[in-house]
Amino acid sequence: MNEIENAVAGHYGDSALLTRILTALEKSGVDTKFLSADDLAPVDEFHIGGRAATEHALAQIPLSKDNHVLDIGCGIGGAARTIATQIGCRVTGIDLTPEFIEVAKVLTNLTRLTDHVSFETANALAMPFEDKTFEAAITLHVAMNISDRAALYAEIARVLKPGATLCIYDVMKMSDDDITFPVPWAQTSQTSHLTTPDEMQVLLSNAGFEISDVEERTKFAIEFFRQRLISPDRETPPLGTQLIMGADTSNKFKNVQNNIERGCIAPVQMIALKSV
Repeated sequence: MNEIENAVAGHYGDSALLTRILTALEKSGVDTKFLSADDLAPVDEFHIGGRAATEHALAQIPLSKDNHVLDIGCGIGGAARTIATQIGCRVTGIDLTPEFIEVAKVLTNLTRLTDHVSFETANALAMPFEDKTFEAAITLHVAMNISDRAALYAEIARVLKPGATLCIYDVMKMSDDDITFPVPWAQTSQTSHLTTPDEMQVLLSNAGFEISDVEERTKFAIEFFRQRLISPDRETPPLGTQLIMGADTSNKFKNVQNNIERGCIAPVQMIALKSV
């Protein structure tokens, strides 16, 4: 990995993450012998909106049990397990952070989904898959850490079959105002690489995609953060995104909320089809 990739992996990497999650499950009264994807939703889907955002995205993708879906930047596997559970199809997840992949494998084994879901540590710019492998792909809050967007979308296009659907849900740049850091995806601007929705459409078109839908989800995001930050005195549940983002989770959330409300950024969902 190059210097920036090491910085990104280091931002997310944490060898004690699995222990914290298993301890939090126990404190929450969850029996890991009967663990389900729903039990893990508070911690393993840490894009804006969590499980609700994942299900909103899935509703826009025509999937069947026979499909093989690629989850690019899968984190600890929450979205991949949700897809496998709700659709019944095969899902492969990749992530740059080895610690995430190890946790993803353990949690997938505990949820008895290893027949449907697999994970690999891999770089999204050079994926270890043959051309035209997948019927669909998702990327949820991933590209904000990737500067070479042209290479990313060209590589995604390479591994997708003609007519395959790509669902992107990312934080995008909405103005030239400076972003307040830290945020969940970056401590500083060094590893934050945002594009505008217009720039994204050009990048996707150049990579061979036809865009079918663009949806800005600002209102949804503001409500999401307001519900979580409504009371500073409210007790934080044992199982939550703080297990991944650390002690300054609340501050990162507040910064994202502030950046969104100031019009600097917004979460945007895009659906694109690979040209035949």
